[in-house]
Amino acid sequence: MPTKDPARKAHFPAIEKRYQKPMSYWFSVMEKIKDKKYPEQISHLRNKHKFSQAHANALVMYSRGSESAHRFNSISDYYKSIDPIQAKTIKSIFKVIRTKFPALELVLAWNHPMLKLGDEYIFGVSTAKNHILIAPFNATVFKEFSPYFKDHKINKKTIGLPNDWQVDSKLLHKLIAAAIKYAK
Repeated sequence: MPTKDPARKAHFPAIEKRYQKPMSYWFSVMEKIKDKKYPEQISHLRNKHKFSQAHANALVMYSRGSESAHRFNSISDYYKSIDPIQAKTIKSIFKVIRTKFPALELVLAWNHPMLKLGDEYIFGVSTAKNHILIAPFNATVFKEFSPYFKDHKINKKTIGLPNDWQVDSKLLHKLIAAAIKYAK
């Protein structure tokens, strides 16, 4: 069972139990492959030692200096980490949505801002260098609303928008209303 604790060390007891070696042994394994790239290190642990993806990632990332899966302590920290134009657009997107749907909670999940209704994720945003990605969490809603974004990049589960996208309030309100309907 995955740990809820974002600390990489939280996986260590399960790693020791499952793979029958102390962490000192696994750190020595990592020392021997420290010059390899991330995918090679993951592959080594998975293929040679039969690690799960989660355990391999925790050990590799810890060995690379990342002590927690959380990169940001707050939404503000997230905004500070991205391009100011993207931050302005994303803030506008969330303001438009939350003004109409105040019951939605703005949270950080998977190191990205997301909107939740109770325990259900409704909508999320992430960024790349040249665009913003939006995603309703419901596949039916995504399929239904993708045609409205036909002038933009439609991916498998996300819609790519320009960094300076002019927020379409009516479209976002319809999309979120549909996502809430399917979440219930």
